[in-house]
Amino acid sequence: MTDKKTLRKKYSALRKELKSDVRDNTITADVLSLKQVVNADLVLLYASFGSEISTWKLAEQLISMGKTVAFPRCGENGHMTFHIITDLSQLKSGAAGKYNIREPESSLPQPHTSDVTVCIVPGLAFTEYGGRLGYGGGFYDRFLAEHPYIRTIALAYEGMIADDLPVLEHDFTVDMIITEERTFYCNEQ
Repeated sequence: MTDKKTLRKKYSALRKELKSDVRDNTITADVLSLKQVVNADLVLLYASFGSEISTWKLAEQLISMGKTVAFPRCGENGHMTFHIITDLSQLKSGAAGKYNIREPESSLPQPHTSDVTVCIVPGLAFTEYGGRLGYGGGFYDRFLAEHPYIRTIALAYEGMIADDLPVLEHDFTVDMIITEERTFYCNEQ
């Protein structure tokens, strides 16, 4: 099997080719129609950048629906906290954010999670069984290891679905994957 570094380059390049507002809009609409999202007490979102599937319209829609929405703030030693926002203007670029990714201020409240909390996780590639190739920082692996009851949903273009990925014991798998063509129920109870 190819090593993770090589696979990250491959899928990063592929995602750039696949990037499309039409695909992003289809994925956003599908996420908003999921009962897990409709019934969620809290939705944790990643702050999309570059060729990632956009989370901005999704965040705006969730906020307008009255959902509690939180974005991550990455700190030292791979530690990540989420902070509640009520408007996208509360996310700032450049402060402490790695890769200039927009982050909430640390003074914003941290949410309480539950078994009906949904976390939309980023990634470069996924398997149909929920395996995930992330960016290598381990932020989500550590966060979800501390909150194993949170439901996880990945957003991916169809071309980012791999037959196999090098998934290690500490790598979490996602419960569901939404592409522009279909929904995969991986570990969903």
